[in-house]
Amino acid sequence: MMRVAFAVLLTLLCGGHAVADDAGATELQRCNICHSLDKGGPNRVGPNLFGIFGRKAGSVPGFNYSAEMKQSDIVWNDETMATFLRDPRAAIPGNHMSFPGIKDEATLADLLARLKQATQ
Repeated sequence: MMRVAFAVLLTLLCGGHAVADDAGATELQRCNICHSLDKGGPNRVGPNLFGIFGRKAGSVPGFNYSAEMKQSDIVWNDETMATFLRDPRAAIPGNHMSFPGIKDEATLADLLARLKQATQ
């Protein structure tokens, strides 16, 4: 009986972590619909995100950014990216990104980790 209870508890604990991981992976796939993540990848509906961390917002050559994005003076880091991805329209009013944002903090944290790894 104790083994069964331990197995159920372990499944519940690991299962909750897998759900958060799946949510971050799903969000990263959503990013990849509009943004290339690869070095040398093309701009799509959105700019290529390779090397985004440490880069000034609105600075990928050849992409048609909104004036608001180009003038934002944002440099992308964990904090600025999290703020933007929570609510892109509020973070930079007038930007062109049509994404509603991520409200769940665990999903956002997982996405940021995955995005950082995918774009280095």
